[in-house]
Amino acid sequence: MRILLAEDQAMVRGALAALLSLDGEFEVTQACDGDQALSLLKTQAFDLLLTDIEMPSLTGLELAQWCQQQDSTIKVIILTTFGRAGYIKRAIEYGAGGFLLKDAPSESLIQGIKQVMAGKRVIDPELAIMAVGENDPLSDKERKALRLASEGKTTSEIASLLFIAEGTVRNYLSEATSKLHGSNRIDAARIAKQKGWL
Repeated sequence: MRILLAEDQAMVRGALAALLSLDGEFEVTQACDGDQALSLLKTQAFDLLLTDIEMPSLTGLELAQWCQQQDSTIKVIILTTFGRAGYIKRAIEYGAGGFLLKDAPSESLIQGIKQVMAGKRVIDPELAIMAVGENDPLSDKERKALRLASEGKTTSEIASLLFIAEGTVRNYLSEATSKLHGSNRIDAARIAKQKGWL
């Protein structure tokens, strides 16, 4: 089974790759961030994407969404230290077969991979309870603009990165701030991040 492991923390990535290699059934390719993972997904065939949620450039959720949009047969498992309701709901919405905590026992990860490959959905029980939270009010475009703003990008830089006009960026950020009842874009980003919507 060919696994693409996307994780930006080198020590965690190395430990997960070593653990999976011990099983003998898995051939693991490592990606250090979302961009590298996307490049590999576009050029190689994998059975499973095992990805962290929070990574520089593209998040694990955006990778899952990309796989879904490609009508890919690849299965997706999200690994996280964050049990936020918004993350779980979006992972499910984007077709992820599993959503597991990084601090779960290694047997749970191996078992989870085998279950997802068999067509089952695996969600850590603690996380499943949290998934019954509030609905995410942000559109994908508002979320992308707000995430870039939270990284310190200017309106002009965001417009360039998203290939849209600066006025459109200001509208997206204003809408997001209003929907989240934030006092400004930084406050809105903080609120969205706490709820797992960013």
